[in-house]
This record gives sequence, C-alpha cells and structure tokens, in this order.
Amino acid sequence: MSPLVLVGVEDGSFEAFKPEKSTLLCTVCVVGNRVEWVRLGSVAVDGREATGVLLRLLRGAKFDALILGGVSFAGFDVVDPNELHEALGVPVIVYSPERPDSASTLAALRANFPDWEGRWAPIERLGEVYSVVTKAGSPPVFFEVAGCTKEYAEGVLRESASLTRAPEPVRVAGLIARGLTRSA
Repeated sequence: MSPLVLVGVEDGSFEAFKPEKSTLLCTVCVVGNRVEWVRLGSVAVDGREATGVLLRLLRGAKFDALILGGVSFAGFDVVDPNELHEALGVPVIVYSPERPDSASTLAALRANFPDWEGRWAPIERLGEVYSVVTKAGSPPVFFEVAGCTKEYAEGVLRESASLTRAPEPVRVAGLIARGLTRSA
C-alpha cells in the first residue's frame, strides 16, 4: 500500500486582538516522511478569510486528507471544515494536542466579536471530539472530523505521527509558519 498524501495546515506567530495585523497560513503536503510542497497565504488576525485562503492555496492539489492544526487560525479566524470537505472532496481532520474547550471558545467569541454566531457555527457543526493515542507512551491527541469516519481519522493520525504524537504535516507547517513570522 502506498503512503497517504496528506496536507497539514498551521498558522504563524501573531499579536492577539490586532485586526490590522496578519500572519501566515502554511500548508504542507507530506507523502510518507517526504515533504512534497509548501504553500503560504496571509490571513488577518481575527479575520474571516481563512477558509477562502485555504481553498485558494489548495486549488488543483491532489491529496488524500487535510489535517488542520485546530479550527481557528490567526486568533479567531474560524475555518469551516465542512465547507473545505465539500469544496475539496477530501476528508478534513481537525487536530488538537489538547482537548478543545468549547465552552471557553464560545465565551471568548461572544465577548469579543459582534459576529460571534457566524464564527461559532462551523465549530458547532463539527460535532463530537474524539481522542486517539498516536505514539505509545504518549498522551492522546484530540480530533474532530468532516467527511470521514472516526476510524479513518484515527488511522490517518496514527500513520502521520512519525516523529512526535502530532501529525507530521501539521508539525512541519507549524515550524515553517512560526519560523517565518517570529520576530528577531
């Protein structure tokens, strides 16, 4: 069986609650342990554009699954995993190293954004949070899915956690995005 072609997404460093600022959104395609390509886009801090930016970055790319390093980027720019799944035709897995705290996220959205309902809707549509141990002896990672089963996502997360418990495409995307945006 040939290795899966996986794309991971992570954002760069940014100053919270500074909508005039932006950061990078990095997508990395990994096949097995080999990086195939990297694509970068810019998103405004706390904006509403990450889903569209991802669709532009991934237009025409062929891959088996998309792994997001969370459901929001650049602060509270919430991505719509179901829209990504429908537009790209691939499973979308929302990965988190810690259990997502939906109550705190909802409270922060309500307190800080007049359009909080639109930002909350994609999170609410995701449904159940699952967990899986990707590396023996390590704590579990957490995930939500759009367009695939829990079991498929577990297999993808286990297969892609080659060096750490994190999926390699997300880990590499994070290294690149933070490396390019960190202040000297």
